[in-house]
Amino acid sequence: MPAAPRSPRRSARPATIARRADFLAANRGIRVARPGFVLLVNPLARPDGSLRFGVTVTKKIGNAVMRNRMKRRFRALLRELLPVHGIAGADHVLIGRENGVERDFALLHGELVQALARAAAGKGDPPRKPNGKRGPKPAPKPAHGR
Repeated sequence: MPAAPRSPRRSARPATIARRADFLAANRGIRVARPGFVLLVNPLARPDGSLRFGVTVTKKIGNAVMRNRMKRRFRALLRELLPVHGIAGADHVLIGRENGVERDFALLHGELVQALARAAAGKGDPPRKPNGKRGPKPAPKPAHGR
């Protein structure tokens, strides 16, 4: 018996981003921050219309067990939501934040749906200053009496 033809909608499982250059390219795209994560979207990444995702969690978050747990939760969210709410032809990157591990999964789910909707509408957060620079340092205060 021949296999049933696939429907024309997007593939059920988005591919993963593996190259550092693709993560950096997503950083130049749309940025939407939420309490548990930051979503980066590079809308011009895939001319064929396919979806890809990546997950990044830094060592600031905790030990390897905590980081891996957070990455597993993010991957589960992305695999569930990207086929429905993702931007066609875009790379999506989730960066974990400190309180993302403790957040309720349903709350993260809702935040990711909202973040994807904002990114699809092009309503990202204002761009960050390059290289983590926060502006000029204030002038040192003069010492009193000495």
